[in-house]
Amino acid sequence: MDGSDGGCLVSAPAEFAGMFCRGVQQRKRSMVAASAVAAAAAAECVVRAAKKQRQQYQQVRSLDALPDECLFEVLRRLPGARERASSACVSRRWLSLLCSIRSSELNLASSAPPMPSLPDLNEEFVMEEDDEVKEASPVTDLSVERVLEGKEATDIRLAAMAVVAGSRRGLEKLAVRGSHPARGVTDQGLLAVARGSPNLTSLALWDVPLVTDAGLAEIAAGCPSLERLDITRCPLITDKGLAAVAQGCPNLVSLTVESCSGVGNDGLRAIGRCCSRLQALNIKNCVNIGDQGISSLVCSATASLAKIRLQGLNITDASLAVIGYYGKAVTDLTLVRLSAVGERGFWVMANAAGLQNLRCMSVTSCPGVTNLALASIAKFCPSLKQVSLRKCGHMTDAGLKGFTESARLLESLLLEECNGVTLVGILAFLVNCSPKFRSLSLVKCMGIKDICSMPAQLPLCKSLQFLTIRDCPGFTDASLAVVGMVCPYLEQVDLSGLREVTDSGLIPLINSSEGGLVKVDFSGCKNITDAAVSSLVKGHGKSLKQVSLEGCSKITDASLFSIAENCAELTELDLSKCIVSDNGVAMLASAKHLKLRVLSLSGCSKVTQKSVSFLGNMGQSLEGLNLQFCNMIGNHNIASLEKQLWWCDILA
Repeated sequence: MDGSDGGCLVSAPAEFAGMFCRGVQQRKRSMVAASAVAAAAAAECVVRAAKKQRQQYQQVRSLDALPDECLFEVLRRLPGARERASSACVSRRWLSLLCSIRSSELNLASSAPPMPSLPDLNEEFVMEEDDEVKEASPVTDLSVERVLEGKEATDIRLAAMAVVAGSRRGLEKLAVRGSHPARGVTDQGLLAVARGSPNLTSLALWDVPLVTDAGLAEIAAGCPSLERLDITRCPLITDKGLAAVAQGCPNLVSLTVESCSGVGNDGLRAIGRCCSRLQALNIKNCVNIGDQGISSLVCSATASLAKIRLQGLNITDASLAVIGYYGKAVTDLTLVRLSAVGERGFWVMANAAGLQNLRCMSVTSCPGVTNLALASIAKFCPSLKQVSLRKCGHMTDAGLKGFTESARLLESLLLEECNGVTLVGILAFLVNCSPKFRSLSLVKCMGIKDICSMPAQLPLCKSLQFLTIRDCPGFTDASLAVVGMVCPYLEQVDLSGLREVTDSGLIPLINSSEGGLVKVDFSGCKNITDAAVSSLVKGHGKSLKQVSLEGCSKITDASLFSIAENCAELTELDLSKCIVSDNGVAMLASAKHLKLRVLSLSGCSKVTQKSVSFLGNMGQSLEGLNLQFCNMIGNHNIASLEKQLWWCDILA
């Protein structure tokens, strides 16, 4: 055939045939690789599906997969307190559910009779104790009272506490003082307490700014046995919260509300209507509480209200008039900084003749306390035994005399910063005081100072046993000698801060005491010396139990020698900032008859490390030792002393 014919077959060269074969092989290899990749991907998908299926299977088997209502039923059937406490540590969800379980809902499964358990034959036999032994060693329940302070006060901690305590009989007393700055106590924490502690009887909330009426309402609903409530500086609590407490806690006997700007008259009205057993009322610095709230509550609780404290309130004479008429059960009355109450208010309160059972009265910074008011109070309050008057500048010697003539059962009088009273008035008071009068305290009274001419006849007050004259700069030796002649049967004397008193005035007072001094405090009397201490311990060493010489810079080792030699009953000795040395400490330690419980050597610069061995031999009676600011005693010596006196509380 002709080669030019288009229909003829032409043979291909050898190189083209090789290229064709290689192309086919490459396509085959690529097809094989693609199929392998596809198989691997399919296998990976199968593995993922199996893994996901296993995870789903595991989630189904976990308790966390259960809804809240089912997990609630599981958790409330836990058999005991330890199991609930352990479960509360699992997660916040479990803790939250445990907190939502009421005590009445716990362990319902245990109501069925328990199955008899088989004895363990491998267990060693132990004889049972007698009933008397069991009664002699009762198990103390430590879950009754709890206190949360500062940064420890959080909802989580409060909830955990409520869960553990709720498994037993719950909390009975709870105090929250402060709150964590970022995670403080809120209504949720109080909800947990309300659910777990239905027997709560006392609740104190101090500086808890996040608690609202809702939290207080939960307490009222869950704790009907609440008897004492103290809310201090809780700005979000209002009358609504107090009304809830009044309705839910009719057995409330004590109420304290301090610096709560949201609480007003309506809240106190609700308390008065519902809490007929209220015995103690303490209202401080609440700007929205006035005459209406105080009057309404006092009128409603007239049969039970025994203690009243009103401080920094915008009340007037009307409130005191109501107290004077309806306070038939009042025994303790405290009035502080009532600037709007005048003389008329105190006069009407006394003349209403309702305070027949009043025994203790304390008044501070009330301008209405005058001579007339004091005379009326003494006349119409026949049971009055203890009176404290602070910063009452309108009272003078005449008022004190009139008060004394009518207060025939008075046992104790404290005057602080009452500058209108002088030593003449005090002597007149002691002439006419009750035969039961036992205690007189004069603190920071600028009018108590030496007088030019003494009365011709000095009074004799044999009943006075406790005398305090503190920080009265005008009181010197001459006045102190007069006191010694007037009060021969003193047992306790506090002359702290009388810098002008010396041995010349103190020794006659010590020598004139016939009853035997038991407790003396000469702190800050910088001018007394070893001679006064020697006279004190020689005359009263058999009765002295407490002696304080803090800041008496002229007291030396000679006083310690006298104390070690003459004092047999001394238990507390304060030598802070005295110039005693190691020799004096050695003398105290060598006195075997001396059984000191508390010894203070704070700031004694001459006490060195040599005293450590002496202090270690003080005996097991020593319970407290103050070595602060004793710079000559090293830290290693303190550590050695702590090991030697392991039972003693050492401050260093």
